[in-house]
Amino acid sequence: MLRKILYGLGIILIIAQFFKPEKNISSELSKNDISTRYEVPGNVKVILEKACNDCHSNNTKYPWYANIQPVAWWLNDHIRDGKKHLNFSEFTAYTYKRADHKMEEVIESQEDHWMPLDSYTWLHKDAKLTEEERGEIVGWAKGLRVKIMADSVSSVKSE
Repeated sequence: MLRKILYGLGIILIIAQFFKPEKNISSELSKNDISTRYEVPGNVKVILEKACNDCHSNNTKYPWYANIQPVAWWLNDHIRDGKKHLNFSEFTAYTYKRADHKMEEVIESQEDHWMPLDSYTWLHKDAKLTEEERGEIVGWAKGLRVKIMADSVSSVKSE
């Protein structure tokens, strides 16, 4: 009986390999990318690429195991959830209020150490941020909040 169950599970896993989610890969920079309106300094860009963009942009760098089901489905769900909360590739499409709030959350996520997620850094050791890197993200996000608010005020004045 156990053998039949194991064969059945094996067949299900083999069949599952043919049903893959669409990958989160874009070939070009989105017109709404954060860098199209706001400066992203080189040091911050490097940090975002190694620790944030896989789940918070339209361009994920997939590891080899992302081609195995059901892992790919789990990763896809995780990426969709991350992009729902913050998507740097669509950032300039946000309202000023939402963009400001997202930067406030970026600051909190670094000061309170809840991003990047432990489940991500277990497999991506280079995504573990030092206190200095967290400070760089916080400083950038605080400065960006000032720019977002200035843009908000100037857009109201021009109306």
